[in-house]
Amino acid sequence: MNHWLRWLCVPLLLATTACSTMSDRKLDRAAAIAVAGRNATLDCDRPDRCAVPSELRDLAGRAFAETAAAPDAAPRHYALILDEGGEALLARINLLRSATDKIDLQTYIFDTDDSARMVIEELLAAARRGVKVRLLIDQLSAISDLQVLAALAGAHRNLELRIYNPTFNLAMPDYLDYAASVICGFRRFNQRMHNKLLVVDDVVGIAGGRNYQDDYYDWDAEYNFRDRDVLVAGPAVAAMEHNFALYWSDKRSVPAEHLDDVARVLLAQGVPPLPATRPAHPERIGLMSRAAADAALVRERLVERALPVGEVSYLADLPEKHHEGGDDTPSLGLAELLAGAREEILLQTPYLVLSDEALDIFRGLRAREQPPKVLVSTNSLAATDNPIVYALTYKYKRRNVRELGFDIYEYMPFPADPPVDPALGARWPADPQPGTPPPARSGLPGGSLGSPGGSGGVDDGQVADKLRTETRPSLLSTSTPANRPVPVDGEGPRTGLHAKSVVIDRRIGVIGTHNFDPRSETYNTEAVVVIEDPAFAQALAQSIERDIAPGNSWVVAPRAKPPVLSGLNYSMGKVLEASPILDLWPWRYATNYVFQPGPDCPAPLPRRDPGFHQCYVSVGDFPEVDLGPKSIFTRMLTAFGAGLVPIL
Repeated sequence: MNHWLRWLCVPLLLATTACSTMSDRKLDRAAAIAVAGRNATLDCDRPDRCAVPSELRDLAGRAFAETAAAPDAAPRHYALILDEGGEALLARINLLRSATDKIDLQTYIFDTDDSARMVIEELLAAARRGVKVRLLIDQLSAISDLQVLAALAGAHRNLELRIYNPTFNLAMPDYLDYAASVICGFRRFNQRMHNKLLVVDDVVGIAGGRNYQDDYYDWDAEYNFRDRDVLVAGPAVAAMEHNFALYWSDKRSVPAEHLDDVARVLLAQGVPPLPATRPAHPERIGLMSRAAADAALVRERLVERALPVGEVSYLADLPEKHHEGGDDTPSLGLAELLAGAREEILLQTPYLVLSDEALDIFRGLRAREQPPKVLVSTNSLAATDNPIVYALTYKYKRRNVRELGFDIYEYMPFPADPPVDPALGARWPADPQPGTPPPARSGLPGGSLGSPGGSGGVDDGQVADKLRTETRPSLLSTSTPANRPVPVDGEGPRTGLHAKSVVIDRRIGVIGTHNFDPRSETYNTEAVVVIEDPAFAQALAQSIERDIAPGNSWVVAPRAKPPVLSGLNYSMGKVLEASPILDLWPWRYATNYVFQPGPDCPAPLPRRDPGFHQCYVSVGDFPEVDLGPKSIFTRMLTAFGAGLVPIL
């Protein structure tokens, strides 16, 4: 640490520890209050804990039976890709109700909005039935309400809540705590648990990119994530449960009642009642609840689409990655999978910022006599929730397109064909008139859940000030942080890519939390599900191909060569790319294009086709962004200087 930073740390640490540290005796008293206040009453005295029958959960029984019937073959599983936000929430609610023994939930973000409170209520209902519930949340994006945290800490003897890696032993550090953590304990503060996992009865698991917040389930009126999970039923879920148990028992996982700020609430009030729900749209919660109880609907929308597959692997970092002397390199095995590609890699990541390890892999693939084709689906500036990271995507566009040979597709903020079912994943207006029902749209049996809403009263298209996914506050900017979605042309809820998936040679499918960036490699703990099955890999490939189709994504391709100075332009871009700062050389090697169908252009073309520039029209580097070039570059520079290091 630099000498001046050491001196800065002293007053920061004194200020934060003076206000936050609580004695062990008081913490023990608070914990005793929480334990004593936990309800021990059960609503059910049946051996099955009054679980609701679920054909989705029954997939596990089929998988175990098929495995037992063929002991010499690979274990059998069922796998279901959860592309639509509404279906992803439907599957979760249905499985939580089906639990007979235990529920383990691990996540990076847990909000208090409609979808998150719905899940909390289901977890509490399961605990009251007699199911053991363990909830583990990373501190940086944990439930941001001390009353809710204190209430859950003392809610029921069957429910336990732990917070991972709390800064200064706080559930909700203030801005001074945050600053002291970044400046004085940069590495510890940035060691986040990015895993997302739900395991029910050790036999069914859901893993992938979704957290617990409305924008992961197409319920946000302004901004929603195009995300993806995979449901796995069968023997491999035991590995998921084992990995969860390692995090649960790790020293960085602290019971909520042992945190200073939660303890203060318990000491002052006892165990408070859980704050009353104030849903923005109670009707959609009711409709989702009824949908989860509709066996025919669950069968049609989920069970019948599950694919029988063979061996499934859960490759996950261990919490030891965050311990003193721990290995900085994730133990995901993704490098070996990617390096083994022969013909094609389909890579989908919201943040195209490659780590050094990933660069080495792709350069090695490119150097082959017959390199595999690499297609990348990622965010545009207009779609991303994190312009800070996009600044680096923009900086290395030439390298990614020219040197690595990537075929890059940038997701549009208003895709023509997003995987959203209006009956389950409805984007509701932000401020409905009291008593006014949402506009109806045709949907699933049992009614519709409404239609996309407007801009929610945000004047210039700027998304409301809400913490989303990988974003973090900037140390130097609090009023209009650089890492917020930029204003865009167009109205209504926009969509940003958040799915993290890979398809290798149409035979291996990977879905998980890994962004293939330096943060995933070095700081975050990550997890992926790997399924080596051609049918599953093909289904995943079709999902990604839908996202990169014309109308959903722009194509990134080299510009047509200018008549003069093309060599100088290329050389300048390459030289500046190697500099440690964000270069603003105005003539980029590559830009974005949109397909223009016509008599001579009946179908989309690859960017290397000689007729590409006759069928595609340039839309510039930042299409649909409602800012001038000067403002865009100013924001990028601000992002680079003020917030980039803590992010990456």
